[in-house]
Amino acid sequence: MHIKKIIKFIHLHKNIYVCIMVNLEWYRTFKAVYQTGSLTAASKILFISQPNVSQHLSALEAHVGKQLFERKPRLVSTDYGKLFYTQIVESLEKLEAVESAFKAICNSPKLPSLRIGTVKEYFQAVLSKSLMEVPAELLISFGLTKELISRLIKGELDFVIATQKADDKNLVYEPVFEETFVIAGSIGIDTAAFNKLVKGKDWKLVEDWLLNQTWFAYSSDLAMIRRFWLKNFKKRPAIRPHFVIPDMHVILNALGSSTGLTITADYLLNEMLVENKLKLIWKGQIPTDNTLYLVYDRAKVTAQQLKLARMLLKDGSARIPSQV
Repeated sequence: MHIKKIIKFIHLHKNIYVCIMVNLEWYRTFKAVYQTGSLTAASKILFISQPNVSQHLSALEAHVGKQLFERKPRLVSTDYGKLFYTQIVESLEKLEAVESAFKAICNSPKLPSLRIGTVKEYFQAVLSKSLMEVPAELLISFGLTKELISRLIKGELDFVIATQKADDKNLVYEPVFEETFVIAGSIGIDTAAFNKLVKGKDWKLVEDWLLNQTWFAYSSDLAMIRRFWLKNFKKRPAIRPHFVIPDMHVILNALGSSTGLTITADYLLNEMLVENKLKLIWKGQIPTDNTLYLVYDRAKVTAQQLKLARMLLKDGSARIPSQV
């Protein structure tokens, strides 16, 4: 058939592809016959009888108003049949894929779901190692503790891994992890003079040396730096950071290729210290410890969800390698 005639056919029957959505099995049958060229072969693929295949095909041709196959010893598609096949095959295969996926979901056991909020760094360094051990669907959200607790109270999350407690009597706080804040720096920083000052316990000069360095901070409020300073120097830090980056992994990677300092949780340094990419500058004269909590509303989570959340957190023992 000439292309002009085909185009004319499409214009004359432009509503065909809407109105013939009468029986999806007609399409399946047409596709099977087109691909096999045989009523018998199509019937085996479709698990229906050959007369049913013939009936579906005839009904479809009658509805379309055009012959789709020439009945020879082997069925041969007409030009209309070829055009019709190209129009429907992609959509039909997508529908069949959806059907197969839906059946798989329906036939698989339903897993409980956990909506967990956590700081990204803790998830990457610790929780990610236990994911495959938990028989549950995990929906992870990243953010700061204050924001995540707010979402927990609203019912948008089931659990939060919090770095601090909030004032809400309905929430339960279970200690799950102990971290210690330390000063880390670039491997190329010369700390010989600093180490002598620390050994001599000249804390004023120790602080002066630190203040003269280039600083990377996790947040503009200097929360971790301020806490470390208050613990070790009994005052707020007079630090104006050169870089504020709300991602500790990015900060640590940046320190590996530049010169500067930051204060971070000790467990985040493990790999970079072993690989000699960063240097542990100082743990402080007094350890600056911090507790991470599993937070939840007892009235809103099931016993099974709580068991699974604790299972996810069981491997929270990553600690820093000892260094001089």
